[in-house]
Amino acid sequence: MINLHQQTFGTGKSIVLVHGWAMHSGIWHDFAMQLAQHYQVTCIDLPGHGHSDNLDNFTLEQVADALVDAVADKQSCWLGWSLGATVVMEIAKRYPERVNSLILLAGNPHFTCTEQWPGMKVDLLEAFSEQLTLDAPATLLRFLSLQVAQLPDYKVLLKNIKTAIMARATPNLDTLQGGLTILKQADLRPALAAAQMPILLLLGTRDTLVPIAVGEAIKDLAPTIQIVVIDKAGHVPFLSHPQIVLETITQFMDAPCH
Repeated sequence: MINLHQQTFGTGKSIVLVHGWAMHSGIWHDFAMQLAQHYQVTCIDLPGHGHSDNLDNFTLEQVADALVDAVADKQSCWLGWSLGATVVMEIAKRYPERVNSLILLAGNPHFTCTEQWPGMKVDLLEAFSEQLTLDAPATLLRFLSLQVAQLPDYKVLLKNIKTAIMARATPNLDTLQGGLTILKQADLRPALAAAQMPILLLLGTRDTLVPIAVGEAIKDLAPTIQIVVIDKAGHVPFLSHPQIVLETITQFMDAPCH
């Protein structure tokens, strides 16, 4: 069992926050502090990210196993952002007894687009993969910039994200490439359609990575999933629109079905 860095704040219903690609759990800090006024919030670094140990093979199955092994609570709400959303969907599929609800923040069960499914262009992910090998810092900066593009205060947001990211070491190349491979290959649509627990999906109208058309596609796939679209939000709504995200999560968590 590998050691994953985690911190827990607050008391109440358990929520585990799983961050996105190339990030670490420090990105959640301010948001987690607000959430912890109502719930027990655990922020965890994915394997090979932040202060967590590396995995020999950064695959979706191994990442899911490592997180479930590391988190002590028997049952939690698992909240995943971007790549983290893919991870928590995999956890819900393979360990449903550990998941009482799911919150997908700018998540997509099939991250890349096809003729039948909206998503990110696969050639863009392929380009990131190639550029990582040549110049990882510049590629990461470009990826961060995409996440806040089209937002009025993008310069402030980008600066805040960069500051948070630089507080911990950058993941190694194998880990970064493993994360991109998961985004390119994972298909959690059947698992999402079959899931029995309450699920909340939050999307932003200005998200350049996860188009809001994903919401309609998921509604057809799994009609019981609650979908909330945040106006003028991009790929990091918990940073750009924290109050709306907090209120939406609170309503979801406090609903009678929990």
